[in-house]
Amino acid sequence: MNFILKAWRQKNGNDKGMFVAYSAHDISPDASFLEMLDVLNDELVKKGEEPIAFDHDCREGICGSCGLMINGRAHGPQRGIATCELRMRSFKDGSSIVVEPWRAAAFPVIKDLVVDRSSFDRIMEAGGFISVKTGGSPDANAIPIPKSISEEAMDAAACIGCGACVAACKNSSAMLFVGAKVSHLALLPQGRSERTERVEHMIAQMDEEGFGGCSNTYACEAECPKEISVVHIARLNREYLRAKLV
Repeated sequence: MNFILKAWRQKNGNDKGMFVAYSAHDISPDASFLEMLDVLNDELVKKGEEPIAFDHDCREGICGSCGLMINGRAHGPQRGIATCELRMRSFKDGSSIVVEPWRAAAFPVIKDLVVDRSSFDRIMEAGGFISVKTGGSPDANAIPIPKSISEEAMDAAACIGCGACVAACKNSSAMLFVGAKVSHLALLPQGRSERTERVEHMIAQMDEEGFGGCSNTYACEAECPKEISVVHIARLNREYLRAKLV
């Protein structure tokens, strides 16, 4: 398969940046999008040109580091997968593909397709943890939890922090990310003792980082590779209201 790749090139955060067109030849339809970028970068290096910088790690849809905006869609045209799981057979042979980094003030560009998502780390540091003594694994497993609650908590905990929700939102909102992190801890007894401080601190940090507000377009849910539901945003709002009332 052959493609015309229009990739965003930006030397650093202070550079203006621009799209540059490249030809990708003889790409296997079973190759992942990142493997296609590897092939293209090998050709660029052989020509003495600077390879395209992009973020990646596990390449198994687990770590969330590979987020790219592809043809205007976070992680590309397929639902429920990260960029590293996207196969080139999802595109028509000979088609033009536009790839760019996440666009959000809270995710400044480092170089080319790589953005700084440390704002997510600071939100987690603000309260996305349990500091109370809960005992060992046997102790935790001895606490009876309804199956429906445990499954909902696990669904929220599936968030990989890729930032697709932010990139897809017209307001660059991080509400789905924060909602998932707050929700899965608030649902479980081990996390309830710190629920008030957690939601207040995490929302305060989210606002400080410059993320926008939620306007209920559901774009975050549509583009989330783990298909996390917006019901967790609703729970985040309830937890925040509860904290203020308490």
